[in-house]
Amino acid sequence: MYTFDTTVSAARRDLLVSRLRETNTRRSPVLAAMRDTPLDTDVPLHVHALGPEDGDALAGGLVGHVWGRWLHVDYLWVDEHHRRAGLGGRLLARAEEIARREHDCLFARVGTWDFQAPDFYQLHDYTIALALPDYPPGVTDYLLTKPLT
Repeated sequence: MYTFDTTVSAARRDLLVSRLRETNTRRSPVLAAMRDTPLDTDVPLHVHALGPEDGDALAGGLVGHVWGRWLHVDYLWVDEHHRRAGLGGRLLARAEEIARREHDCLFARVGTWDFQAPDFYQLHDYTIALALPDYPPGVTDYLLTKPLT
């Protein structure tokens, strides 16, 4: 008989992730070939725009990472005072350029909600790969992708 424990445990999470990686490596020749190579390492990729008039003030930024020759855009934000001036597109383009040039990325991916920026990403040549309605209820969650080649 099993005992179920709902205690949040970083040690158990790490053990679970490690065992899942081992299982995935055994089952996937692609993942097995990637193991212990630079392709299997999450590499942070950040681009910050500092305001022209106040030096260190954050006007906008992109926080992402590279894994498996994909750029993952985790967060993209532009301050209200700097919107509608092309800064978001420039941040995105800069991250894509770094991903392509320095990390040999082939694709980019981003998640966004319907009230955020799906139109913005489509304007920058991203295609909707998945639309998940009611996540959370009343909101559609989108996954968009773009080839970088």
